[in-house]
Amino acid sequence: MTTICIKNMVCPRCIRIVKEQFEAMSLPVIEVHLGHVDLERPLLPEEIEQVKIFLMDYGFDLLEDRKAKLVEHIKTLLIDVIHYKQEKIGTNYSNFLAQAIGKDYSTLSHTFSAEEGITIEKYIILLKVEYVKALLEYDELSLGEIANRLQYSSLSHLSKQFKKVTGLKPSEYKKLPIKSRKLLNLLI
Repeated sequence: MTTICIKNMVCPRCIRIVKEQFEAMSLPVIEVHLGHVDLERPLLPEEIEQVKIFLMDYGFDLLEDRKAKLVEHIKTLLIDVIHYKQEKIGTNYSNFLAQAIGKDYSTLSHTFSAEEGITIEKYIILLKVEYVKALLEYDELSLGEIANRLQYSSLSHLSKQFKKVTGLKPSEYKKLPIKSRKLLNLLI
């Protein structure tokens, strides 16, 4: 088995697009996840070129640099756990990442900061704020339920982080006629 890493996969739709395209190109897909594809065998040079063209057409990119792969892995794990997993991680994010990736957190943190120019902690806050915006727009949960879902220690903590990032209280954002959500792959 071999794995290729893909930048900018941020949602289940991305997974579906990549899977369908790989299958249409008769590539030996085992499974597609956010940020990577597991294949039965390494791709041939001509297949790699085809994949690069397809990925570019859809706003994705094939990652070959070791540090870029690690950073993308961190991002996709966080996007998945914050935006798509409904269960709590049962630990803090630094322990979660270290355990999921199999590297000590200081290495992950240093690499992420050096490559992206912000800390993992700030990236987590940006992801959470974007998710709060989406949940406010859906108007299905109270702010307290949103705080609980995103593992905030309190409603006040969520509100302070939200205001620090957006300049608005969650209640003010909810009243805006035009919302300002950002695409997850363009947060940083």
